[in-house]
Amino acid sequence: MEELLPETVVKSHKKDLFLPLSILAVALLIASAFVYLGNQRTASGRSTPIQNISAATLQEKVIPANGVILPVRWGDLGRQLVSAGVINEPQFLALYAQRGGLSPDMKALLDNADNGNLIITLQNSGTILNLLWALGLGNNNPILTSGPMENPQYGGAKNFASTGGWTLSVGNAMNHYSAHSFVTLTADQQARVVRVAQNIYRPCCGNSTLFPDCNHGMAMLGLLELMASQGVSEADMYKAALAVNSYWFPDTYLTLATYFQSQGVDWSAVDSKTVLGAGYSSAQGYQQIVNKITPVQAQSSGGCGVQ
Repeated sequence: MEELLPETVVKSHKKDLFLPLSILAVALLIASAFVYLGNQRTASGRSTPIQNISAATLQEKVIPANGVILPVRWGDLGRQLVSAGVINEPQFLALYAQRGGLSPDMKALLDNADNGNLIITLQNSGTILNLLWALGLGNNNPILTSGPMENPQYGGAKNFASTGGWTLSVGNAMNHYSAHSFVTLTADQQARVVRVAQNIYRPCCGNSTLFPDCNHGMAMLGLLELMASQGVSEADMYKAALAVNSYWFPDTYLTLATYFQSQGVDWSAVDSKTVLGAGYSSAQGYQQIVNKITPVQAQSSGGCGVQ
């Protein structure tokens, strides 16, 4: 099982109106290349082999079958979310009962107080998304109260998928919006969250985590807050965020890994901050890559509702 632990631990949907310049830069960078799965088209029109790597090997690099250990301890946050009503436990359990029930380890994240580091896998990625979504929605943070979510032109924060779409709370979700102190940040930690959030995009829309208008954005905000509160460095926050985004959008990041592989860059050598930026991970940036490479279709990605 791959571990993404910080050095300290190891040692002890409104769309953007304008195409970001970073996306244009990426488009110019790849404009002369026509990349396909398994081959690369040259200027002469002939196909030449790219670095030989199987689909299974590539998938193991991007979304390891045994999961990734994230650099955050969950502790009793599940209990706190249930106690505060951000998660209505009977409704939450009923949702998963229709799918065969929560696994014991996921049930423990709701009920236990001594949970260790979060582990994300393809099998539990939807549940992890929902838990982090609840945390991001309910935790008091200036990003929610003073950021784009509260811009009057959108008619209030209640109108977004990340708020109106959360149907697993006790009462209206907006009763819990930025209303609880699950994770308290220092000024330096908050500044770190803001810096990282504004550079992490998601391929379902064109907004960064600083504008968490969908479930993936709100869940990523919750994860960033949790990591910052536990002393995770910015570099490790980006690594963990890329791992999580890859499980939430497997087709997207398998496609991006294929693109980088065709350029002679192994996925393990790709800079996490770069890949998570607008040029690759926003809907617009990713489309620039898809225009040049056949997208991988190995696993369906979740939508903006409860998973």
